[in-house]
Amino acid sequence: MTDQPDAPTAPQLYLITPVGAEPGTFGPMLAELLERFAPACIRIPGAGDEAQLGRMADMVRDLAHVHDIAVVIDDHVQIAQRHGLDGVHITGGINKVRQARRDLGADAIVGAFCAASRHDGMSAAEAGADYVSFGPVGATGLGSGELAPAELFEWWSEMIEVPVVAEGGLDAALIGKLAPITDFFAIGAEIWAEEEPVTALSALWR
Repeated sequence: MTDQPDAPTAPQLYLITPVGAEPGTFGPMLAELLERFAPACIRIPGAGDEAQLGRMADMVRDLAHVHDIAVVIDDHVQIAQRHGLDGVHITGGINKVRQARRDLGADAIVGAFCAASRHDGMSAAEAGADYVSFGPVGATGLGSGELAPAELFEWWSEMIEVPVVAEGGLDAALIGKLAPITDFFAIGAEIWAEEEPVTALSALWR
C-alpha cells in the first residue's frame, strides 16, 4: 500500500470484514465484493477466538490473493505469520508498530490507527508504518466521540508522504469531501449493518 509516482490520485477502497463473521457464510459475499469493487486491501478485525480468526484469515487470503489484494489483520502478528497474511493493522500504540515491524520484517505491511492525533500519525510513520489511519471521520457512537477533521487529512496529504486512510462513520458526503486529500477509505461497519451490503457499498463507492 505505497504510492507509486505515476499512480492515479483517486483514493482506493480498503475493505474491513465484519466482526465475528463465519467464513463459510461470508465467503460468497466477499467474493462478489472483490469482483465488483476491487479493493486495494482487506482488513480482518481482531475480535474473536484464535480458531475463528484463523479460518477467516485463510478464507480471506485465498480469495484476495487471487486478485492480488493485500490482507492485514488487527494486531495479531502471530496469526498474520501463521496464515500467510500480508501484515497487520496496529491499534495499540507506537511501540507495537515498532515491534510488528521487527517481527514481520521490511516486506510486510504494518499500518497504524492513530485516531485524530497528528503527533501519533507522525510517530507511527517514523516507527516504520506503511500507512496511518485516522478516524472516526463521522459520528459512530464509539470511542470518545472525537472526530478526525478534514484539516488533519489536508495537512497530512500536503506534508507527509506516508499514505493515509480515512475510516469510521463514512457516508457519501464525507467520501466526496475527503477524496482529494485521502489515499484510502476504510469501509466496513457502514455496509454490514445494512440488509444488502453489496448495494450499500455501491451507494458509497461509485
